[in-house]
Amino acid sequence: MFDFSLYTAGLPLMGITTIIALIGGTLTGIVIGALPGLSAMMAVSILVPLTYGMTAEVAILMLLGVYCGANYGGSIAATLVNIPGTPSAVMTTLDAYPMAKNGQAGLAIGLATMSSAIGGFFSVIVLSMLSPLIARFALQFTSLEKLSIAIFGISVMAFISKGSTVKGLMAGIFGLMVASMGFDPNTSILRFNFGSIYLNSGVNFTAAMIGLFGMTEIMLSAEKKAKSVPDKQIEAVKNPFACFKYLRLSLGNLFRSSVIGVIVGAIPGAGGTIASIISYAQQKKLSKHPEKMGQGAVEGIVAAEAANNACTGGAMTTLLSLGIPGDAVTGILMGAFIIHGLQPGPNLFNTNYNLISAIFIGMFLINILILVLGLLGAPYFAKLLKFPRQLLNTVILVLCVVGTFGVQNSMFDVRVMVVFAIIGYIFTKLEVPRAPIVLALILGSMMEENLRRWLSLADGQYWAYFMECSRKTPIAPIILAITIFTLISPLFKKTKVFSEDALDEYEEINKKNS
Repeated sequence: MFDFSLYTAGLPLMGITTIIALIGGTLTGIVIGALPGLSAMMAVSILVPLTYGMTAEVAILMLLGVYCGANYGGSIAATLVNIPGTPSAVMTTLDAYPMAKNGQAGLAIGLATMSSAIGGFFSVIVLSMLSPLIARFALQFTSLEKLSIAIFGISVMAFISKGSTVKGLMAGIFGLMVASMGFDPNTSILRFNFGSIYLNSGVNFTAAMIGLFGMTEIMLSAEKKAKSVPDKQIEAVKNPFACFKYLRLSLGNLFRSSVIGVIVGAIPGAGGTIASIISYAQQKKLSKHPEKMGQGAVEGIVAAEAANNACTGGAMTTLLSLGIPGDAVTGILMGAFIIHGLQPGPNLFNTNYNLISAIFIGMFLINILILVLGLLGAPYFAKLLKFPRQLLNTVILVLCVVGTFGVQNSMFDVRVMVVFAIIGYIFTKLEVPRAPIVLALILGSMMEENLRRWLSLADGQYWAYFMECSRKTPIAPIILAITIFTLISPLFKKTKVFSEDALDEYEEINKKNS
């Protein structure tokens, strides 16, 4: 029977402090997303230390506001300067920028705002309906199923990441090695502490994340010359409400793109970039005038934005119900859950029922805020693009250092952050994705714990025990078979990853628009 209490149990947690945090987080996310070179990953990783003194619901909902807000905010820079404010806005540039050049910047931002909000609303509905069902099913999982899901998550993220699968796997293996540092959970033997007592408990997750996604982005941003925005382009951002008459003709596109976004968001490592790419490609195939896509078409903006924001609900579905992050940002969010004494996964629905309900309510409110702030604040957000890049980088640098130090009042953590910043910078230059590192750091302990438990139960009869478990339920062998197929498929067919295929099209159209 359908349990409506799941949608009301969190109301007592939605106090004034929670609402203020929600508004502040969403506004911060939009601002960060609107500034080229910044990202949701950077924002969430930097802000995690600031949540230490907050209650769990306030902290989680503030970070969710940043996550969803930044996903939308990327469309503002994509529209005005032809640079995606966040990676997920890459396909938005194809039609939003040409529309802005034609003097319709307000319409482009209005379309992006409405499409993002509608995609977000749809994803929250799916999240609230599917995650309890998946969690109920996942409660029956044994150590073998949990191990298989963890392996699948890291493998798929490695496969989908831009670049070669081998480089993605290298990043995942590196993350697993880092996750194994410190005391062995079973034998208490020290591993890879390099003679430092500070590493006896392993590498601080927050310090590693801030280094990988905060400091690294500053280093990369410092290399690039900021693109100036003409004043007339900013002044053209007016009357975003003109989008309503166009959206009435795009209902099918909105629904289809939202469905694609939710499905892709639930795949570990896929994220908003790939969702918007697939959605854009599908709309181009179905369009009555495909030749107009890339020249300021309404349907292109709608498809890209509805899909990339619908990804948030899909990514949160797997995080809450299975404990597997759907993308790098939800990987960092999972770290925030753990910091506040919460373990995402099926048990969370039993132990923190009210919090789950508050997350559903909060994500719905976040999308209302995106709609209101986006439509009313569009002209003001556009002016943020005139903010000096050097000053912004300095502020973020200070936040990185202060935030990392504040976790444990330790300068050693700051040194760890710097080391991971250098690693992140080198990996980026070598085109090795950083996202698999996040997932491996998060899932490393889960993999080891379930592998040890399964090996103990097998008592040396590994194959026989595996077959016995498989006869009871085929979930583990099916997941492992999909994992193996995913990893070996590039050997049989020279296939580009989704993101590379789409970026080829992006580069081609973008050259025409520039």
